[in-house]
This record gives sequence, structure tokens and C-alpha cells, in this order.
Amino acid sequence: MGQWDVFLSPYKQAVDELKVKLKGMRSQFGIVNANSPIEFVTGRVKPLASIYDKSLQKGVPFEPSDKLATELQDIAGVRIMCQFVDDITTVTELIRQRDDMNVIEEKDYITHSKPSGYRSHHIIIEYPVETIQGQKIVVAEIQIRTLAMNFWASIEHSLNYKYKGEFPEIIKQRLQNAAEAAFRLDEEMSQIRSEIQEAQAYFSEYKEDPAVLNNSEKERENS
Repeated sequence: MGQWDVFLSPYKQAVDELKVKLKGMRSQFGIVNANSPIEFVTGRVKPLASIYDKSLQKGVPFEPSDKLATELQDIAGVRIMCQFVDDITTVTELIRQRDDMNVIEEKDYITHSKPSGYRSHHIIIEYPVETIQGQKIVVAEIQIRTLAMNFWASIEHSLNYKYKGEFPEIIKQRLQNAAEAAFRLDEEMSQIRSEIQEAQAYFSEYKEDPAVLNNSEKERENS
């Protein structure tokens, strides 16, 4: 096993464990028949090419080291998607209350978006991983955002690679406009949150109850 495999192994373990635990939070809301603030959870370990790029930006040698682990706080990354902006606050508070991870920093890019228009809430945590060499504290980043914010960020990320961070002015302006439009959409959806959740609950019941499905089919035949 190479040096990078050894260095990144605890990060991979941390991502796998965090995904299971955060998905477990989502399931617990279903058990008590409550609307979950978590829509879905994804995670990844930063690819070596991305680690290399960021190490250049930070002025850190591109080699497995404690300095690299300290300076790059997002080698392990987990992303939590929410339906509504208010859910982000709920999820953030749930993470702060957990005993199995330690919040060391938060970055609120929702109240104070980046100049590009980027919005998300970032939480930097210390997470203990049990390895055959003993316990290792891994620094990981949890990003919490709405589906609309995530769509915008995915597009911006792709364009950033294409233009290598140097966006043409017209593209930059359109991205900013799109970010504002996405945020207005989030705000509008929050205004009708109760209606949306009632409709989703009805739709879920409709799919799972054969009797409801059969009655609906009969109504369509008789109409």
C-alpha cells in the first residue's frame, strides 16, 4: 500500500461512518413520523488531483503530512441536502449537539454569500476514527445546503474547471443572477412549506396503499 493510500485511509473511513450516522438521523425522523430536515446525504474523499491543486493554493508541500492534514480541512467531505432553508438551521443544531464529533469552525455562506453567489453552510469537525494503529482524529467538512443551492454549486464547479477560475464577465454576472434566482426559489418554497409537506405525505401514502391506488384508478375510469 502506497503512502497516499495509508494517509487517506482514515479519511475514507470517516466519510463512510459519517454517511451512515447522518443517514441514520434522517431515518429517525421517519420512525417518529416527523418530516426529516435531511433530504439525502453524500460524501467523498478529495481526489489526489484536487489535493494537489489546493496544496499549491495553500503553499503546502504535496506530500502526506500532518501539515497537509491541518491546512486542508476538506479532504474528507460530507454533503447534506435539505428541502428548505430553515432545515439547514435544524441540521446544524443537531450536529452541534452530537457527542461523537467536535465542531471546531463554521462558515455561514447563506447569510453572507460569496461574491460569486455561492451559498452553503460549512461545518468543520474533528471526528475520531478507530484504526488498527489506534484512534486518529480526522478533520472533515460537512456542507449543508438546499437542493437549489446544490444545483447552482454543481454548475459553478463545472464552469470553474472549464475557465480555470477566470470567468468571462457575462458568465460571472449570469451566475450571480442565477444564484439570486435560486435563493428566491428557496424563499418561495419556504413560504408554502406546510402545503408542500402535506402534498408529499399524501403522495407517499398514495404510493404505498393499494386501496387508495385502486380507488383512484376507478375514479379515472368513471370520469
